[in-house]
Amino acid sequence: MSASAIRLGMNLWPPFVGAGIHVESIAEDFRAARVRLKLRWYNRNFFGTHFGGSLFAMTDPFFAILVMHNLERDYLVWDKSSGIHFKAPGRSTVWANFSITQAQIDDIQAHTASGEKYEPGFSVDVVDHGGTVVATIDKQLYIRRKPKPAD
Repeated sequence: MSASAIRLGMNLWPPFVGAGIHVESIAEDFRAARVRLKLRWYNRNFFGTHFGGSLFAMTDPFFAILVMHNLERDYLVWDKSSGIHFKAPGRSTVWANFSITQAQIDDIQAHTASGEKYEPGFSVDVVDHGGTVVATIDKQLYIRRKPKPAD
């Protein structure tokens, strides 16, 4: 499936629509993605700032998707754990810019070459229009080569 088709599907996905999350871009080589969350009446918390659950949700599947598409069908890729660290109140539109490098893909392939699981960590900052970090989200993935079918 192409990056643009995945972007379109995610922008129609009810959890993202309901939270006001918009996938602005996914690179055709699946090395980067950009996600936006506008502050709306329906995604504000009691204090009038971004609801933390929406900030967390806007980052949920992206590292797994980017890694999975760079490893292709030979691997199992799952989100294993996540954590969010709030840094400043989100009072305006925020963005998360995800990226993975060839060095990270090479590292994953090296650690899983013999079928072992590997659980690398990734981080992304959620920033406002002025570049202020609103939250940092840490993700841990579970990655393993798929077993080869017996002959």
